[in-house]
Parts: sequence; C-alpha cells; structure tokens
Amino acid sequence: MQNPPLHKKPRYPIEAVDNALRLLQLLRDGGSLRLKDAAAELGVAPSTAHRLLAMLVYRGFAVQDESKNYVPGAALGEGPARLGWAPLLRRVAQPHLELLSARVNETVNLMVRVGTKVRFLSTIEGTRTLRVGDRQGSIMPANKASGGKAILAELDPGMVRKLFGSSSAEISGDTIAEDDYPAFARELELIRRNGFAANFEGTEEGISALGMTLHNGNGQVVAAFSVATPVARFRPLFDAGLVQTMRETRRQLEIDLAANPAEPD
Repeated sequence: MQNPPLHKKPRYPIEAVDNALRLLQLLRDGGSLRLKDAAAELGVAPSTAHRLLAMLVYRGFAVQDESKNYVPGAALGEGPARLGWAPLLRRVAQPHLELLSARVNETVNLMVRVGTKVRFLSTIEGTRTLRVGDRQGSIMPANKASGGKAILAELDPGMVRKLFGSSSAEISGDTIAEDDYPAFARELELIRRNGFAANFEGTEEGISALGMTLHNGNGQVVAAFSVATPVARFRPLFDAGLVQTMRETRRQLEIDLAANPAEPD
C-alpha cells in the first residue's frame, strides 16, 4: 500500500475546499498565478478556478495585479517564499523528473530552500503499490530532508551556522544546538565531497531518500530534487546505480535550466 502523506487525508474530503487550499499553496510558493494555470493545476474548468480564486480575493488571501494575475493577499501574510520563478522551474523540471521516476519506479520530489525549511514544489509518485505519497506543498526542515541538506552543503559554512542559530530558526524549532553542530558540519562536508545527501528516516518513519542540487546557467543553486522510497528498498536501489541515474537527470535538467533561466528573486 502507499505510504501516507505527512498529514493523513480525511476520510471524506471536500473537493472544493481541497482545491482552494491547493491554490493557496500555489500562491504561497509561486508568488503569482494565472487563471489558466490554476485551472490546469487543479484539473478543473477555468470557470471553476475563477470562482475559487474570486473567493480567495473576497477573503483577502489573493489580489489581482495589473496583469490580472493573482498574487498573495494580506490575509496570506508576508509568506517566506515569494518564488516568482517557481512555475518556470517546475515546468522545466517536470519532464526530467517524470522520466527519472519511471526509470527507478519510485517517487521523485522537487524542492526549494526557504530559510531553514524546504518547500516541496512538485511530486511525481512511483507506481508501486507500496510507495511514498504526494508531498507537494509540504514543508520540512532543510537540515533533515535529503534535498535540503544537499542545498545547505553548497552554501557558505558560516552562513549555514548563522542561519540555524538565528532567532527565526529558534521560532520555527530548527535551531541546531552548539554541541550538535560539529557533527552536522561534518555531514555537510561529506555531502559536498560525495555530491549527494541521504535521509534515513530523518523526516518520516519508514522512508529514506537521496537528494541532489540543481543549478542555473550561472552555477547558482536554485533547487534540489530527491528520490524517496520505503526504507527497505533504498539499499538495493542505491546499489543498482541510483546516484549515477540521478546525476544524468541533473545533467540534462541543468542544460534546460540554462536555456530557460530560473533565477531566484
């Protein structure tokens, strides 16, 4: 059977509510949303998407800019993402990640770092009966998720230490204690040398993952992707050449990113 998502899906989900919440996630993580993109994302008619967005505008969670695109409203808060380039990143990455998922028959995720967290922008689920489920819209500590650790390993070590010792890290519960930091720094150094990061049940019981960074045409880290699998299947998958397969995916994807710049704001 499929591994459950971070939060268990209600037994009797209300589709309209779920769609409205998905739109909020898209606004939060993308910063801007066109009506036709909203309809395509939800798999509904534009008229349905328009009604949902109209309610978000009415309640102050969205507003329309001068181009008639929807952007986060005051009720959504400032929000730590504002990733106006995220839709392009997702669009460029999608076919590559779908191919990777088909090759390894496991779940593949795309994520970005926002402060001490990573946000999952998209998920392509594997087809096995027992698999890791959809994580799109989820938020995890960057120092626990494989993709997050891969991104942190490429940042300046002083910046990382400051980040996880900041007041915002304390508020979000992501502070790394002074006694624990040397071990974390050693892990990041190992990740830098290996070019990938692993997560062995660090974020969810029974799930392991391997993560790698993605770079734009200027060599800047813009995101990470990961392959997530039930822990029992991780070692055989790793031994069968998972790292090499992911590196080839990254190589091809970064060629497309260089041709279609996805620059952080």
